[in-house]
Amino acid sequence: MNRPSLALTALTLIGTSLLATACSSASGTPASVAPPPPAAIAIEAAAASQQSITRFIRATGSLLAEEQADVAAEVAGRVESTPVERGTPVSKGSTLIRVSNADADAQSKEAEANAAQIEARLGLSATSAFDATVVPEVQHAKASYALAENEFNRIKSLLEQRVVSQSEYDQRRTQMEAARQLYEAARNGAAQQYQALQAARARVSQAHKALADTTVRAPFNGLVAERLVSVGDYVTKGMKVAVVVRVNPLRVRLTIPEQFIHAVSIGVPVAFTVDAYPGREFVGTVRYVSPALETNQRALTIEAVVPNAAGDLKPGLFATARIEERERTAAVLVPSTAVHSSAGTHRVYVLSGDHVEERLVTVGQSVDSLVEVVSGLKVGERVATKNVAQLTDGAKVS
Repeated sequence: MNRPSLALTALTLIGTSLLATACSSASGTPASVAPPPPAAIAIEAAAASQQSITRFIRATGSLLAEEQADVAAEVAGRVESTPVERGTPVSKGSTLIRVSNADADAQSKEAEANAAQIEARLGLSATSAFDATVVPEVQHAKASYALAENEFNRIKSLLEQRVVSQSEYDQRRTQMEAARQLYEAARNGAAQQYQALQAARARVSQAHKALADTTVRAPFNGLVAERLVSVGDYVTKGMKVAVVVRVNPLRVRLTIPEQFIHAVSIGVPVAFTVDAYPGREFVGTVRYVSPALETNQRALTIEAVVPNAAGDLKPGLFATARIEERERTAAVLVPSTAVHSSAGTHRVYVLSGDHVEERLVTVGQSVDSLVEVVSGLKVGERVATKNVAQLTDGAKVS
């Protein structure tokens, strides 16, 4: 190719390139496009306020029966009947177990007969008071003594008149003294028999008690938690046969951290919830405060009484309780919608011009629709309360 042809070709290429550039500019399509700025996020804001609030102590514990009795047999014998089952409601004195009463009945009748025999000997009834002078043997000895005394007095007057001899006088005096001693002995014997009667009556009472104890009864109003024997079983004295519990009211036993024991005293109300009834709150009253802390936990044990007339609560349920402190304290509060929680951390977004700043905060207790901010936020600072989950540190907002 000759030199003029090369020059023509170069000019053609340059013109084509300039034409392409001009066309691209005319169409408005740039060679490289910058991304548009992010749109502002619409939010609502509220200022952090300071208010006086009532604080609550959080505690956990368990529900216990108000009373629980391990009822035992008082006498040995064969079980004849068991009129209750587990869960049976019982009142005080209701029959739980009946033991054969054949031996106890026989011993009771024997004791009654022995007591009646002594009463007849003393001339007493079951209700009359003891008087030794009305005992037949004592009355007989008293009459003999009176006769001997009269005879002695007669001989004494005759001796003074020298009608009888001294020996006869001495004989009558001896007879009178012997009669007097017999009378005293009769009175002492009657007193001893009365003491024997007292012992016999005591044995009668014991026999009656043994007979009554063949029926094992409920010690208080409640429910049968367990029945441990069946008909035909042989029980011994002191053997546990049933467990009775009182479930109205119940007790809730709680553990209070050491730093909060100043706020707990007898009579303070306790509100608590149980997992069995979500959203339902129960209220009790502190009745017992331990005099010492548990050394292994550095915590105080308290018990509150809880009404349970409907029987909804059961012993053994786990309880989460709160106890109101006596004094109100100041706190920084924001709407609960302003706090974004994730992976155990809490953050709020504070307005700063047309954007927000992320703040990590420590939250306290909730008060209605507000939540306490313990640290990380000052009173008066405005925080976002809407679309909080979409915000990031430095995000523009409107």
